Amino acid sequence: MTDNDRQAREHNKKAWNRMVADKRRFTNPARDKDLVDPLGTVDAAGWLGGDIAGQRVLCLGAGGGKQGPIYAAAGAAVTVVDISGAMLELDRQVAAERQIDMRIIETSMDDLSMFNLSEFDLVIHPVSTCYLPNIEPVYQQVARVLRDGGLYISQHKTPGSLQASQEASQNGYELTEPYYRTGPLPAVSGSLTREEGTLEFLHRWEQIVGGMCRAGFVIEDLTEPFHADPNADYSSFGHRSCFVAPYVRIKARRISRQVKISAPSQIVMP
Repeated sequence: MTDNDRQAREHNKKAWNRMVADKRRFTNPARDKDLVDPLGTVDAAGWLGGDIAGQRVLCLGAGGGKQGPIYAAAGAAVTVVDISGAMLELDRQVAAERQIDMRIIETSMDDLSMFNLSEFDLVIHPVSTCYLPNIEPVYQQVARVLRDGGLYISQHKTPGSLQASQEASQNGYELTEPYYRTGPLPAVSGSLTREEGTLEFLHRWEQIVGGMCRAGFVIEDLTEPFHADPNADYSSFGHRSCFVAPYVRIKARRISRQVKISAPSQIVMP
């Protein structure tokens, strides 16, 4: 692990702990209505086949008292991993209040060394890869702990959304950040597509999708969660989403460990 990785980890751990204390968005636990039809809440596309009872599910980078309880309510044996102790405390509170049995572990999404080979049937990974400089170690860790044939369902911030301006200009939402860049993105304030106070990193499609394939996954489906609202106020989240898709959701399956993965070709930049 590089110094940049360590610094990003610690910075974002503290940032999310503060967000819980401030009761910011994404720190709201599951509601009663979320648990009535749990798979309907989290699997509108039907990728999970309608039944995950008894499956060993890892909710990765998913603290906050929402993802874990919903999958547990669907009958899965759930493990929740997050780097923020405060986010995981929300999971403990929900588990105690609703008498839900979940395993809760504080660690970074790129360090799953406490788990065994092929320990999980399903890995659910909500938006969080943007908080690490490098996502390849995350994919490698997930590939190790997921059984052959298991599903990895992840959601990411799109590169275009992280490149684009937060406010509309007369030309729409302009690309203000380079696609090929290093280091964290500039700080933001009041954004609904970025988290204020965190360090976020732009990952290219080659890294998001290509890296997943090279780690041992086959992409079975890909969707762009729909947030566009042509009637929304100018420069609002709904208005911006008419021009820039903020998220991508990927369904990938762990292929057999006997299958050899080809190395990527080298790209030489001018």
